[in-house]
Amino acid sequence: MQALGICLGASTISLVGMARDGGGEERIVLRRSRSHEGNPRRVLRELLAEIDNLGSLQVAATGRKFRRHLTLSTISEPEAVELACRLLLPAGHPYRTVVSAGGESFMVYQLDEEGRIQHIHSGNKCASGTGEFLLQQLGRMSLSLAEVEEMSLPDKHYQVSGRCSVFCKSDCTHALNKGIPKDQVVAGLSRMMAGKILELLKKMPSRQVLLIGGCAANRAMVHYLREEIADLLILDEAPVMEALGAARWALEHETRPVRDLDGVFGTQRLNLSYLKPLTEFQDQVEFKEHPRGRAQPGDRCILGLDVGSTTTKGVIMRRRDKAIVAADYLRTNGDPVGASRRVYASLAEQLGPELRHQIVIEGLGVTGSGRQIAGLHALSEGVINEIIAHATAAVHFDPEVDTIFEIGGQDAKYTYITNGVPSDYAMNEACSAGTGSFLEEAAKESLGIGVTEIGDTAYQATAPPNFSDQCAAFIGSDVKGAAQEGVPLPDIVAGLVYSICMNYTNRVKGNRPVGRKVFIQGGVCYNRAIPAAMAALTGKKMVVPPDPGLMGAFGVALEVERRLEQGMLPPKSFDLDRLIAREVAYGQPFKCGGGKDCDRGCEISRVVIDGKSYPFGGICNRYDNLLFKRKVEVGGLDLVVQRQRRVFRDLAPTDPADLRPTVGMNRSFLVNTFFPLFNRFFSELGYRLVLPDRVDPAGVDQRNAPFCFPVELAHGFMADLLAKEPDFIFLPHIRAIRVADDATVSCTCPFVQGEPYYLRGTFRASQRRPILSPVFDFSNGFAAARPAFLELAAGLGVKERG
Repeated sequence: MQALGICLGASTISLVGMARDGGGEERIVLRRSRSHEGNPRRVLRELLAEIDNLGSLQVAATGRKFRRHLTLSTISEPEAVELACRLLLPAGHPYRTVVSAGGESFMVYQLDEEGRIQHIHSGNKCASGTGEFLLQQLGRMSLSLAEVEEMSLPDKHYQVSGRCSVFCKSDCTHALNKGIPKDQVVAGLSRMMAGKILELLKKMPSRQVLLIGGCAANRAMVHYLREEIADLLILDEAPVMEALGAARWALEHETRPVRDLDGVFGTQRLNLSYLKPLTEFQDQVEFKEHPRGRAQPGDRCILGLDVGSTTTKGVIMRRRDKAIVAADYLRTNGDPVGASRRVYASLAEQLGPELRHQIVIEGLGVTGSGRQIAGLHALSEGVINEIIAHATAAVHFDPEVDTIFEIGGQDAKYTYITNGVPSDYAMNEACSAGTGSFLEEAAKESLGIGVTEIGDTAYQATAPPNFSDQCAAFIGSDVKGAAQEGVPLPDIVAGLVYSICMNYTNRVKGNRPVGRKVFIQGGVCYNRAIPAAMAALTGKKMVVPPDPGLMGAFGVALEVERRLEQGMLPPKSFDLDRLIAREVAYGQPFKCGGGKDCDRGCEISRVVIDGKSYPFGGICNRYDNLLFKRKVEVGGLDLVVQRQRRVFRDLAPTDPADLRPTVGMNRSFLVNTFFPLFNRFFSELGYRLVLPDRVDPAGVDQRNAPFCFPVELAHGFMADLLAKEPDFIFLPHIRAIRVADDATVSCTCPFVQGEPYYLRGTFRASQRRPILSPVFDFSNGFAAARPAFLELAAGLGVKERG
C-alpha cells in the first residue's frame, strides 16, 4: 500500500488504501468503515493505529468540518468524488449525475463530458431524509438496521412529511398510534428519502444516475428511486467513494508526512461564546419528594396512563389519600398498545399475585400522544389531553403553582395557571430542539453517551459552549464540530443542555409571563441538569415535583376521579389481567365518506378488540364520538372555516359583464388577514381584485432554492395567478404588523417580506405587466400607512380626493 484516503463523515469514518504496481495499474488494497458515535478523534486514532507503516504512506483526507482540525493534506468532497468517478467509471460513460446520500446531507454533482464536476446542488439543512435521521426513527421503533434489511417491502407505504424532521417524527408517531404496521412506516421513511433525492434531481439530467454514500445500502430507498430513474447505478465502492478519491489524489501528490498519531490532530477552535457552569445554579432548583403508598386489600383506585411518543408511564392511585401504590416508566418503542400492556403487567407484578385481585380499579384515564388508541384498547372514556393532566398534578402538589414548564419526548409545553385552572398554554410548533427526544438523540448519536449519563456529565462542565437556540439541525452540527475539535465532553453536554432550555424559553415560552412559582416536569427532568439550566436562563427558582416523568399519568388519574365524582364519566371497573391479555388486531381499513362539508377521505383503521371491530383514526373525532354515543354540534366549532368565509366573502366573482381592470394578488402569507383591506381599497378605486384558485405544481418546481412550505405554496399560487392574466400584479412588501402589546417591536418573517422580490426573480412572465410592490408598515396602525396607500393609488393614476 502506497496511499491512504480518509473520509471524515458526519457519522462514519472510512479508509481506503491504494497501491500502484510497476506497470501503473492501480488497485484498492484496504477498505474500512466505522461509525464514530460522536467521537471521531478516538475512532480515527484507532483506525490509523491499525495501519502498518503509516509514516511511509501518502495520506490525504476529505470530509467537512473535521478535516480542518487535522494536520493532514486535505481535499474537498467534490474533488474526491470526481477523482473516484474517473477511476471507476469507463471513458465515455453515460452517468453525468452523481447523488451522494450521506448521514447528514444529500448532494448532487453534475459531470461534464470529461468527468469534471460542473454544478453542485445540495439539500436544505433540515435533518429529515438523511441517513442519521432514518437511524433515529428506527431507534424510536426499536428496530435495528439488520432487522430493517430483513423486512420485505410492503405493498403500500405510509406517507410521511419530508419537509421538516419535526413533522416527519409526528407523522411516524401518529401512524404508529393508529396501528399502522412498522414495515409500512419504514417504507414511508425510505420513500420520503427517495423523494428528497428526486426533488434535488428536478433540474438535473436524471435518466442515468450514479448513487453513492452510506444510504445507497437502503434497499427500500433504492427501490423507490428506481421507480423514477431509468438507470440507477450503485457500485460496490459506493459507501467509500470520497475516501477512494482522497487515496487517488494522494497517489498523485506530495502529502504532509504523518510522523505520529498525536501529530495528526490540530488545535483549531470553534468561534463560540461560553456560558456559566451549571453547578452555579444547583441551589436554584428544589426537588420535591413524596413517599409511595402501599396497597391494601379493598383499596379503591384509579389507573392513570400516559402514552407518549417515546415513553409510556402508568400509576395506580389510591382514592382515599391520593397515594401512588404502583408505577412504572417504559419505552413506547413505536407500539402504544404494546407499551400500555407492558405497563399494566408491571403494575400487576408490583401489586403481587393476590393483591392485584383485591383492589378495585374504578376508573382508567389515558393521556399523551397515544391516548386515543390506548384509550380504545382499554375501552375507557377517560381520554384527556396533556395540558389538563399535567396542570391537575402540579396543582395537587402545590396549589400556589402558576407556571408549568413541561418538556416531553416530542412536545414541549408551557402552561399558565390562574386559580388552579390552565388559562394560557403554548407548545413547540415546528422545532424539536427543545424536546427530550432531541436531547437523547443528540447525546447518543453525536456524543455516544446514554440518557442516564447526561445530568452527571453536564455538572462536570467548567466552560459550556453556547450553541444558542437555533434549529435542531444547526445545534447538531455545532455539537459535532465541538466534539471533532476536542472540546471536553462535559462542556459539550452542558452546552447541549443549555441549548434545549434556550430553545424552550425563546420558542415555546416566548414573551409569555413566568409567575411566582414555576414547576418544571416531564421525563427530561430526571436529568437534573435541565432544571438548573432553566433556572440560569430565566432567573427563576425551579421546582421539580416528585416523579416528574409520572406527572401526566398521575394528573390524568386525578382528573378521572374528579369527573367520576361529578358524574361526567360513567362508573366502570377495570381488571388488570384482562387489560394485559387483551390483544389488538387490525382489519382492512376503509376511506371515510366524510359529509357534505368534508372531502378529505381519511383512511380509517378497523381495530378488532375482544372480537369486535371498531373504526379508528381520521383527522376529526367522528368515530370516537360514535363509539361513545356523543352528539356534537359541529356547525359553530370550525372557526378556521368561519374565518375563511368571512375574510373572503366580498371577493367579486368572475363575470364577463364586469369590465373593471383587474389587479392580481397572491393567495399567500398575510393575504388571509389583509384581504378585506386591500379588496376594499382597489374596489373604491374602480378595480377588481383577482386571486389564484389552486397551487400549480409547476410553479412550485420553479423555486430556485429550498424553501419552507408556505413559500412553496406562494410559488404555486403565483403560477396560477399569472395564468389568469390580470392587468396588474399586486405584491406588497409588509414589513411589520401591529401587535397587542404596544411595547413589542413587530417584524414579519424575512420570507414574508421578500415575497415580491423572489417571485419576480422566479417568474419572468410577471414582468410583462405592471407590478405594484408598495412597502407597508402597519406596526403603528393602518392610519400611519396612509402615505404608502396614496403612493399606490398614484401608481394606478388615481389622484387623492378632497
